[in-house]
Amino acid sequence: MSLRFNTISLLTDLGQGENAGVLRSVLHSLAPQVGVVDLAHDVPRHDVRAAALTLVRAVQYLAPGVVIVSVDDMSAQRMVAVEVGGGQSVLIGPDNGVLAPAVAMVGGSTDAVELTNPMHHLAAPGAGFPARDVLAPVAVALCDATLLPDVGEPIDPFSLRPGMLALPQDDDA
Repeated sequence: MSLRFNTISLLTDLGQGENAGVLRSVLHSLAPQVGVVDLAHDVPRHDVRAAALTLVRAVQYLAPGVVIVSVDDMSAQRMVAVEVGGGQSVLIGPDNGVLAPAVAMVGGSTDAVELTNPMHHLAAPGAGFPARDVLAPVAVALCDATLLPDVGEPIDPFSLRPGMLALPQDDDA
């Protein structure tokens, strides 16, 4: 099998409990041939700014592939996939501002979709868990050469919710 991407990087606020383990296990069961890199799971719960800052500092050093960001302050109305770097990577996560600074850092987006295609989602027997039920199977599909338009409805990359990062300031000025 020929993969488009062989790496999935994870940035979450799941901590080191079972949710992070379940996410990794789902990824492994769906795509054992794809490497999983844990960027961080210790982002403070629901802290979109901290996650955005972590991602923007790391994005230029991440291996080409799919980056799952699962940090949600419950303001996101949609899950999105954003292609960056001329197709070298795809960032997926909630549209709550967490992805926007990283997209800007790597030069913008060439394509984006809302993750609406249920064919690339897992059925949840109980309470939904977007990282497990939507982001993980979509990441695997993208690694397996599924095209971005096949995982959801196209959206204008400029419609993504902007991220807000504090700018450094010199207190001695």
